[in-house]
Amino acid sequence: MTLMEHLRELRSRLFKASLAVVIGLCIGLFFSKRALEFINRPYCELHPKEMCSFVSTSPVSPFLLDLRVALYLGLLMAAPFWLYQLWAFIAPGLHRNERRYTYAFAAVAAPLFFAGSTLAYLVVSKSLHFFLGVSTDYRITIDLSGYFDFVTNMMLLFGAGFEFPLIVVMLNLVGLVSARRLLGWWRIAVFLMFVFGAVVTPTPDPFGMSILGGSLALLYFGAVGFAFVNDRRRARRHREEFGDVDDDEVSPIAFDDAEPVEGGDDVGLDVMHPSEPVAAPRPLDRRYDDMT
Repeated sequence: MTLMEHLRELRSRLFKASLAVVIGLCIGLFFSKRALEFINRPYCELHPKEMCSFVSTSPVSPFLLDLRVALYLGLLMAAPFWLYQLWAFIAPGLHRNERRYTYAFAAVAAPLFFAGSTLAYLVVSKSLHFFLGVSTDYRITIDLSGYFDFVTNMMLLFGAGFEFPLIVVMLNLVGLVSARRLLGWWRIAVFLMFVFGAVVTPTPDPFGMSILGGSLALLYFGAVGFAFVNDRRRARRHREEFGDVDDDEVSPIAFDDAEPVEGGDDVGLDVMHPSEPVAAPRPLDRRYDDMT
C-alpha cells in the first residue's frame, strides 16, 4: 500500500472507532447516575444519607460531570470495537510471533489494570476515613468534580502501576535483560516501587503505600520467576540447535578434510563494439506529447 492508501485506511478506522465511542456515550448516559453513586459510595458511607451531599462551583458542573462519566463508560463499552480497529491497522505489519506476544500481553494487561483499579478504590475508601475523621469539629463539604477527579486519577495510577511487570517480561522476551540481572536489581526495584506508592497514595499513613508497594513487589518477583523459566527454555533450545557452543565462540574448521577447488572453464571475452553517437535533442516545440 502507498502512503495515501495507509492514510485513507487510518481515517476510515478512526471514523469507525469514533462512531462506536459516540454510540457508547449515548448508552452511557443512562448509566452515568449509577456509576456516580458507585464512585461516591466511599464518601457517603461515612455520613448519614441526608448529609451525603456535594457542592458545585458552577451551574453546569453536574451536567458536564455526567457527560464525562458517560464518555468513560462509552470508552469501556466500545473498547472491543475500537481496539479491534487499532489492531487491524497495526497487525499487517507484524510477524506471526509478534502477533502471538501481543495477544498474550493484551490478555494479561486487562486483568492487571482491573486489579490495580480495584485496589485503588479500596485504598480511597480507607483514606477517606483518615482525612474526614481527623477534624470532627468542622462541617466538611466536598466539591463534586474534585472528588470525581481524585477517585478516577487514583484508579488510573494504580492500574498503570500494575502494568509494570508486563514491561519487565517484555524486556526479558526480547533478550535485553536476563533473569539473574533482574534478580540482582531487586533492592533498587523494591525501593522505587515503595517510592511510587508513597507519591500516588493520598494519605500520609504507611498503610496505603505499603499495600501498593507490596503488591508491585510481588508482581515484580512473579515476572522474575517467568524470566527464569524463559531463560531456561531459551538455553535448552540453544543447546539443541548448537550444542555447547557459546554465542561468541568460533566454530572449528577442519582444513584436512577440505576438498581442493579445481579451476573453472575459460568463459572468454567478447569484443565490445563502440557505442552509437547520441542524437541531438529535438526542439522544444516538436517533442510535446498528447498529455503536455
